[in-house]
Amino acid sequence: MTEKMKMNLMFNPEGNDDVAARKIIKGQTTGLFNLNAVKYPWAKSLYQVMIGNFWVPEKVSGLKDDARMFHQDLSPEEQRAYKGILSFLIFLDSIQTVNLPHLSDYVTSPEVNLILAIQAYQEAIHSQSYATILESVVESKERDEIYYFWRTDEILLKRNKYIGNIYENFIKDQTDENFFRAIVANFLLESIYFYNGFAFFDTLVDKMKMLATGRVIAYIRRDELTHITLFANIIREIQHEYPEIYNAEIIKEMMSVAVEQEIEWSKHILGDRIPGMNGETTKDYTEWLANNRLAMLNMGPLYPDAVTNPYKHLDRLQDTNGDKSNFFESTVVNYTQSSSMNGSWDF
Repeated sequence: MTEKMKMNLMFNPEGNDDVAARKIIKGQTTGLFNLNAVKYPWAKSLYQVMIGNFWVPEKVSGLKDDARMFHQDLSPEEQRAYKGILSFLIFLDSIQTVNLPHLSDYVTSPEVNLILAIQAYQEAIHSQSYATILESVVESKERDEIYYFWRTDEILLKRNKYIGNIYENFIKDQTDENFFRAIVANFLLESIYFYNGFAFFDTLVDKMKMLATGRVIAYIRRDELTHITLFANIIREIQHEYPEIYNAEIIKEMMSVAVEQEIEWSKHILGDRIPGMNGETTKDYTEWLANNRLAMLNMGPLYPDAVTNPYKHLDRLQDTNGDKSNFFESTVVNYTQSSSMNGSWDF
């Protein structure tokens, strides 16, 4: 019989908050956030980065210019891709906002619970950002069509069902395997499912189109990179502390499905109709990205021939280290509050 996970007690007088007794899951804490005693140093560092990434979409200027460009400068194919990709991104961040607390209920490291709460907040900001883009760029009569595009698009519905069912399976049946699958699904969602969409927006920006949307996506991508790092670390800690739960074959299986679905969806919504993107580059980019993400889990490549990123322009656009200050001559303001943090969480 598969073992069941146990939800954290909100208050557990019999718990033990000692660092030596702390576990990523299945620990016995009191419920107190004792953040002066940290077992996982990566969580402390990641917390600082995530807090420093604070931003809100209202601070991004230029969406009115994007509204003009959308109607005057984008081809019908680019308009379709713009709306379809937004629909998928809206779904991803919506389900993340709702699902993360369910997973956090079973994580027994207070420092990791803390950054999961920050991630949930960031996902809510992303949802607000997409709403702001739609309100600014797209006519009101089209907004519901974009939000609910998955109801009529078979390929998008299949994708949404796949990730949604994994999350629902854990909520309904909290087995070790269902939890591990849900954690892996989070890693794949953050590290694979967003990125052909991001590449589309970056490709538009490379052609000096939809620059304000590109700035919003740059902020979102910066957040997502921390979310990828968070779940990669959780998976590695499970491998170390609970090798009987960790399953490399599940990771490979789910990664293969994610790659196949991402390629199918991207070819469907982008096809060969977007200048600079086509079915071949979509496949090469997704497989290269999958190998890169697996390396974060200390796993070998699934696609040995995918060794280079076909989108060379992404390297100069993507803010992967959080240090760049300009995005096509438009200032990207880093709303940092980390200077207000004192004590052992400084570094």
